[in-house]
Amino acid sequence: MAERIETESRKLLGRLRDAMAGDDPGQARLDKITHLIAGSIGCEVCSIYLFRDEDTLELCATEGLNPDSVHQTRMRLGEGLVGRVARRRQVVNTADAPNARGFRFMPETGEEVFPSFLGVPIQRLGEALGVLVIQSKQAREFSADEIYALEVVAMVLAEMAELGAFVGEGSAMGARHSQPAMLRGTVAQEGVAEGHIWLHEPRVVVTNPIADDPHRELERLTEAVEELRVGVDKMLTLAADKEQAQVLEAYRMFANSKGWMRRMQEDISNGLSAEAAVEKEQSLARARMGQATDNYLRERLSDLDDLSNRLLRILTGQGSDTGAEMPADPILVARNIGPAELLDYGRSLKGIILEAGSVGSHAAIVARALAIPLIVHTERATLEALNGDHVMVDGEQGIVHLRPDDTVVTAFRDKMAMQAAAVERYASIRDKPACTLCGSTVALHMNAGLMADLPSLEGSGAEGVGLFRTELQFLVRNQMPRRSELSALYARVLDAAGGKPVIFRTLDIGSDKVLPYMKPNDEPNPALGWRAIRVGLDKPGIMRMQLQALLRAANGRPLTIMFPFVAQYEEYTMACAEVDKAMEREARLGHVLPSALKVGAMLETPSLAFAPQKFFEEVGFLSIGGNDLKQFFFAADRENERVRRRYDTLNVSFLSFIERIVERCDQTDTPLSFCGEDAGRPVEALCLAAIGLRSLSMRPASIGPVKSLLRRSNLEEVRKVIADARHRGDMNVRPAIMDYLRDQS
Repeated sequence: MAERIETESRKLLGRLRDAMAGDDPGQARLDKITHLIAGSIGCEVCSIYLFRDEDTLELCATEGLNPDSVHQTRMRLGEGLVGRVARRRQVVNTADAPNARGFRFMPETGEEVFPSFLGVPIQRLGEALGVLVIQSKQAREFSADEIYALEVVAMVLAEMAELGAFVGEGSAMGARHSQPAMLRGTVAQEGVAEGHIWLHEPRVVVTNPIADDPHRELERLTEAVEELRVGVDKMLTLAADKEQAQVLEAYRMFANSKGWMRRMQEDISNGLSAEAAVEKEQSLARARMGQATDNYLRERLSDLDDLSNRLLRILTGQGSDTGAEMPADPILVARNIGPAELLDYGRSLKGIILEAGSVGSHAAIVARALAIPLIVHTERATLEALNGDHVMVDGEQGIVHLRPDDTVVTAFRDKMAMQAAAVERYASIRDKPACTLCGSTVALHMNAGLMADLPSLEGSGAEGVGLFRTELQFLVRNQMPRRSELSALYARVLDAAGGKPVIFRTLDIGSDKVLPYMKPNDEPNPALGWRAIRVGLDKPGIMRMQLQALLRAANGRPLTIMFPFVAQYEEYTMACAEVDKAMEREARLGHVLPSALKVGAMLETPSLAFAPQKFFEEVGFLSIGGNDLKQFFFAADRENERVRRRYDTLNVSFLSFIERIVERCDQTDTPLSFCGEDAGRPVEALCLAAIGLRSLSMRPASIGPVKSLLRRSNLEEVRKVIADARHRGDMNVRPAIMDYLRDQS
């Protein structure tokens, strides 16, 4: 029986290939295909539904139903049995369709006389393209062999659709990757950009889904899998750490999986090419990945997905280098990307769009350092985009306009022109102080993390570097950097600053920033775990090496060091003791010591705001780390989109808390600054200045807008607006502040 099914399946696929070989238009091809499938499987009805948009399916061809219903019958995702197949991306097989859960009666089709229903999703690499349906007057469930045969055919239809075989009139039969698309994601680095798509990992194109010689295809698959296994074994011997080895062990498990191999062999026996068989299994894995709630299972399915890509590249010979030329204005699209790979692209990129990633990921850190707009969590980006596609990235709203129409292009370019005009206005005040109408002056500093940032120090009008992130040099390499390398880098930073102050934050790792060469810690909540100063104090060798590098880089110049994530006074005193030891050692070795040394701490935990008075008297300076402090204050993970946007910096409770910190620092004359995304938002910066902060540190591009608003504002009036809102019992001062600013304009 199995051999007969395989033979019939191969015959059907052969007929499908012949139907595709002609020059028929897309509609004629679909009509031929439904006729062939119905006749080959022996049922009265075969229908093909395709998506006309992401929420609507349209009947595009049928054999056996009322032909007048073609392109007239439509249903929403999840509506009816067809919509149910599309939403769940799972087979629906019933002998009594009218009484099945979710059935929708469509009188125009005449399907009520066909009780048997079998629907399978037409999908490619997890992307739903439509639904393939067969129906019969005989009330029965279709057999496992018939289901399998229909899934194989659906796989071929998906590949044909990707290759443009069904292009015709109407949205449902429009050419793929040609229509405008709007994708939404999460802003990880603000900014707007226009350019053309550059895929970090170009998709493999399967041009031969149907096999001529199954025996030869089986040989090709066997040879490719063996090459894959050898490659994985070789990578395993070169694994740099335990975590990498664990990933490769999972690869090896899948590469040697008899079940995976058997399923692909069965697909080939049924008429698929080796490439199509691999992609069929990959599509099923991606569909399961999208439904999996268990993180471990999702990771394993992701491993299988990556392994399938490797196998496809072996079979097709399509490596990462496709010969395509990077556009002059590239906007990178990838599922995810590491910091080292992103640095390789450098400032050539105009924007970055990731399907995965997070606002605190390594890629986001590098993107901020390079001032490149970055949007993460952008679903379907790698499926929708093609190399060279025109794209507009709105890093203010978290929106990607792919292949935009003229209306969107005009509106977007108007927005960019307005921003460019604003930049020109900001240039006129670049060298002027941020002096308010009431006579207060606010020092504006920039954040940095790469040598490439330092040219912005002059162009932005920043008065210095309020935060230099030293962890990037540790994150972008596969082994610990040498002390001499770090010392040379820090010296170049001081040279480039040209005498302006630079605050070096010591290594801030852990949580979402895990060094590739350090043993990972399986922590249930890494943001509250072993990170930053805690790592430095528990691993003093790393801290001492970095402190020595900083002292040598100063070479007689002033040096400012800041310790991150200090939660209690004791941690600060222990860190200062390490600084004293490093100073003593450098003096014994005869090295030149800094002419002046300031040691401060980042206030990122509410606990430090309640430290003993003696701490505020001893600490050299404090910098409020707004991003972390806000998430801990509100108990809202800033990586969690469901909760992070619920809490506003201009919440009265949070502003009152910041104001209490300002008061404590004023009592002890402790220099205080605010560092974080909110410092670079003009309205938030205005309110922070109004409650007493006189130093803010932000990304270079934010300095102009913040300075412009400060120079046009009276802090005493703003402070009164905040006080009045608090007195009224307002939960948030933003509405009152916005009303005040509108009245002033």
